Amino acid sequence: MLEAKGLVRAFGRFTAVDGVDLEVTPGSITGLIGPNGAGKSTLFNLIAGALPPTAGAIRFEGRDITGLPPNRIFTLGLARTFQIPRPFPRMTVLENAMLVPLHQSGEQFWSNWLAGRRVAREERAIRERAAEALGFCGLGQKRDELAGNLSGGQQKLLELARVMMIDPKLILLDEPAAGVNPALIETLVDKILALKARGVTFLIIEHNMDLVMRICRPLIVMTQGRVIARGSPDEVRNDPRVLDAYLGDVIL
Repeated sequence: MLEAKGLVRAFGRFTAVDGVDLEVTPGSITGLIGPNGAGKSTLFNLIAGALPPTAGAIRFEGRDITGLPPNRIFTLGLARTFQIPRPFPRMTVLENAMLVPLHQSGEQFWSNWLAGRRVAREERAIRERAAEALGFCGLGQKRDELAGNLSGGQQKLLELARVMMIDPKLILLDEPAAGVNPALIETLVDKILALKARGVTFLIIEHNMDLVMRICRPLIVMTQGRVIARGSPDEVRNDPRVLDAYLGDVIL
């Protein structure tokens, strides 16, 4: 589904991503792990279009998406969340979800005057879809709450609900468990597995090794901008290069 070949991103003399080859197969939950500063988030930014690569190519479902802007990549069904959630804090949870679908008729000034009924029908359908996504993510009772009032874990669930609004094929999750209490981590895991059962594919950056070892197959390990290992959790756990990268004992 997703393939990167020879991906490089340099910032002056510093190379954050250095010749990375990556494959994500349909229906998988692929884990991307590595020490801080390994280049994982930069790799996500390259895939999602937030940064152009210095060299290399990215293909999504066989289509070259190298250097495409984020909105174009988003419309193809490749969505991402962020380590630090980015809701619109002064809008309600429901409104945050309703903003996601692109090319809404109501965004055009004259449509509200010349095609008011169509705009109203479309808005009702989007509202229903948003309510369904929020309900799936356990935020149905929070739909009228200001998004800025949600806890950190709830904001991450809101991010997941928002990307669901486009029926994504592949979701990039950037540290979904960071700063989240254990109960909400279990909720996040349940939702990820439920979406996988619906056919959604995931690529996940995560430092919570318990979560990674439970749900990610395969694992890809980066350090210093390069991929040093890939395989099953057991294979990665016992790889000497991985143990060295983690100073020997973090992921055991």
